[in-house]
Amino acid sequence: MKPLFTLVLIAACAIPASASAEKRPQGTAADCPAAQALQQRHLLGHWQAELPGLGQRLQLQLTPHPELAESVRGSLQRGSQRSLLAGDVDGGTLTLEESDDGQRISATWLGDVVEGSCGREIRGQWQREGASAAPQRFILRKE
Repeated sequence: MKPLFTLVLIAACAIPASASAEKRPQGTAADCPAAQALQQRHLLGHWQAELPGLGQRLQLQLTPHPELAESVRGSLQRGSQRSLLAGDVDGGTLTLEESDDGQRISATWLGDVVEGSCGREIRGQWQREGASAAPQRFILRKE
């Protein structure tokens, strides 16, 4: 009877382990998409932006765009100022438009997903609108 009890315990322990394994990422290509395969859903969440040339570290929050299925919208916190964001990713290239007033584009983010980063790092240029504004390098990292 003791071997049967041991077998029952092993089986009981295996059920929760296999059930949780189904929910846990297994390191598949879907968990770590190639830069070219990145989709809107991979952009969702909290990001930290670094603009080394300006000495700025910013927080971004991206959510699904309510009107455009493959796009995102969100916000950017720069000190006490909050700006709105909208954009998308296509073929490994991220485009975000920033608006300080919710009416006009005040800056543009154009960057490439870093290959091998599983869609968690994007590098590119941030450009303030206006003829005299110089583009600034940025690094986005997903938190």
